[in-house]
Amino acid sequence: MSAQVETVRLRPPANRVERRAVWWWMTQEALGAVIPALILAVLAFVIEPARFWLVFALVAVLVVGIPYAVVVPFWRFRVHRWEVTGDAVYAKSGWLWQEWRVAPMSRIQTVDTERGPLERSFRLSSLTVTTASAAGPIKIVGLDHERAADLAQRLTETTQATRGDAT
Repeated sequence: MSAQVETVRLRPPANRVERRAVWWWMTQEALGAVIPALILAVLAFVIEPARFWLVFALVAVLVVGIPYAVVVPFWRFRVHRWEVTGDAVYAKSGWLWQEWRVAPMSRIQTVDTERGPLERSFRLSSLTVTTASAAGPIKIVGLDHERAADLAQRLTETTQATRGDAT
């Protein structure tokens, strides 16, 4: 008797995230630079003896933060990919450290969608596929919120119909 082994071919996922994700990421990164800059500006106004160093820190935050907020989202858009087939969920993410993950349907334990306030303003959602993997869940960010809900429904139905113990 030979045991049948399920094979899933590692390949690049076919789908890009939504184009709106670039603006979502850009807004997140810009807020990550502007909020500390505003705090430094207030402190520089209030704390006169340290004004020079606080203004120096403010300029450094903006000089690094603003170009980062402009460049990185476009790079992430080029890299982030996802795909759902009848056999597996494929995801590729990252911008400097890139991660390429595959989760066979038989290993999926839960499927969740998430929409923070900023994501909602861009009509986006994140889809999290949890498996028994020590590497943690697969998270696909930057999906249209309706598409994410449809995918969650589809994955739930597919995993319920797929034989396996999800461990």
